[in-house]
Amino acid sequence: MPENGTFPNPIDHLSEKGLLYTLEEDGFIRCTACALRCRLRPGQQGSCKVRYNRGGELRVPWGYVSAIQVDPIEKKPFFHFMPGSEVLTFGMLGCNFHCSFCQNWSISQTFRDPVAATGMQSIRKMSAENVVSIGKQTGVKIIASSYNEPLISSEWAAAIFEPARQAGMLCAYVSNGHATPEALEFLKPYLNAIKIDLKSMSQENYQKMGGRLDHVLETIHFAHQLGIWVEVVTLVIPGFNDSVEELWEIARFVASINSDIPWHVTAYHPDYRMGNPATPTGALKMAGDIGQEAGLHFVYAGNLPGKVGSLEDTFCPSCQTRLIQRKAYSIIDYQITPSGTCPNCNTKIAGIWSKHPQNKFSGQE
Repeated sequence: MPENGTFPNPIDHLSEKGLLYTLEEDGFIRCTACALRCRLRPGQQGSCKVRYNRGGELRVPWGYVSAIQVDPIEKKPFFHFMPGSEVLTFGMLGCNFHCSFCQNWSISQTFRDPVAATGMQSIRKMSAENVVSIGKQTGVKIIASSYNEPLISSEWAAAIFEPARQAGMLCAYVSNGHATPEALEFLKPYLNAIKIDLKSMSQENYQKMGGRLDHVLETIHFAHQLGIWVEVVTLVIPGFNDSVEELWEIARFVASINSDIPWHVTAYHPDYRMGNPATPTGALKMAGDIGQEAGLHFVYAGNLPGKVGSLEDTFCPSCQTRLIQRKAYSIIDYQITPSGTCPNCNTKIAGIWSKHPQNKFSGQE
């Protein structure tokens, strides 16, 4: 059971009654937004510091963003979900994890770490309709919840995703994957794709971050089973998760769910409270080789553009035709047909593809 704080929430006015919970005796609430399943007495916050019990009612984040901007979808990273598209990405404050290497710590750890208290200054009040309106104005076809952990603000995401879907947009999560079946079932009507971090195959490592490995593995399996498009990312950190044995474990697990799930191995750089050395190019190439040897059809290396050879590109698993050539977040060449197949051998390529790829470079859809 995670340790929960009991003190006034500084953004109580930016909250709404939650949906992902069950009522228990004596005014207790069991939150079901993430796999920590915090049991909250009145006045108590969950481990995420943003979901809390106010007088027997679960309050959840609402009516603001801490960050909102248009990004290339490859930055999330998604490589098999509308490649070449732009995505309106929004985030809030807080996280159910406390990773020492977090690159968005200034907003994810705002209520947990005094050095991140400036995250409060990033708050911008807006309605769900405002967010969707920005998406329409910028012409994006995708809206994503990211930057901090989206699971802890799933009710807010659903409020945005519902009108976004009605407006013809696709919706995505960029998540640590510490979900519950209840949360995934709640999100299924809205969510087209989810990027899940598989940070390690060590329960000891996950315990240090504030979660459990088995819950993340279950989330990958269940999200795939629900028909949500899944891509898996491992930030390869020297001295933390970069052993040959652990990388093999990760690759074999992903392949055991489905060999068509893309696995991204990305380079770490020192940030926040972790000072391990940056990931060398060779470590990513080794991880890429392991993924391919484990039977994965689509293995990618990121954060070192132009240094990892063909590990930025997509190849047909049947005939090895290069279908997408990339450099960093840019697409140089795109050959997948409008029906999502290889033009050379007609093999169906797993993913969610544009119906009009010939417009991919004109910014149209």
